[in-house]
Amino acid sequence: MADIQLIILLTSVALVVIGLYAAIFVDNIIKKIIGISFIEEGANLFIVGIGYKAGGIVPIILPDMNATWFAQNASYPLPYGLVLTSIVIGASTLAVMLALVMVLYRKYGTLSTSVMLADTSKQEEYDE
Repeated sequence: MADIQLIILLTSVALVVIGLYAAIFVDNIIKKIIGISFIEEGANLFIVGIGYKAGGIVPIILPDMNATWFAQNASYPLPYGLVLTSIVIGASTLAVMLALVMVLYRKYGTLSTSVMLADTSKQEEYDE
């Protein structure tokens, strides 16, 4: 079962690396946002991988359960609560980022960051 946890952790590292590459080196803003989402999901997967317990049970104690058996076999619920909260926050920040992309596209007529930055530097020259 430790192999599953290792696969989860390696997959989360791969998601973060792919996301960092997209966020830093790709020119399209939508692809940068997708890369940032990859980083977020890699972090969530890492947290779930840390909280994984092989053969663990749902952490709900029932009246007929032995307390020591429950403590030994129940999975730790905190990582899953953190990931659930992170998913909700990530969905709302993704919506805000996409709304900002719509504003930028209306202003510049493109999704290319190099074109937007070049246009910004031209505007700064005119302001001086």
